[in-house]
Amino acid sequence: MKLVTVIIKPFKLEEVREALSNIGVNGLTVTEVKGFGRQKGHAELYRGAEYTVNFLPKVKIEIAIVDELLDDVITTVTKAAYTGKIGDGKIFVSHLENAIRIRTGETDEAAL
Repeated sequence: MKLVTVIIKPFKLEEVREALSNIGVNGLTVTEVKGFGRQKGHAELYRGAEYTVNFLPKVKIEIAIVDELLDDVITTVTKAAYTGKIGDGKIFVSHLENAIRIRTGETDEAAL
């Protein structure tokens, strides 16, 4: 099993969610986060004063999947989140040791 963590621009969330649903991903967790990468934030104008925004709003999506879905998930997210501009995001893949569905006690792949 794998845990795929995706950081994307907020306006791409619905497009990514829909694309993942179309390939059979039936659960994910979304968190609103802030951060920066190579772009190191940006300058904005507010009431005539310029100020620097160091942390940009992003969305973190966490998806627990079976190993067989990994390539499809990466391809799908990459296509759906792509804008071609700096800050499109990142995909991180981790090994998932255990999963337990609390309600039924199912474990590992059955719990996903």
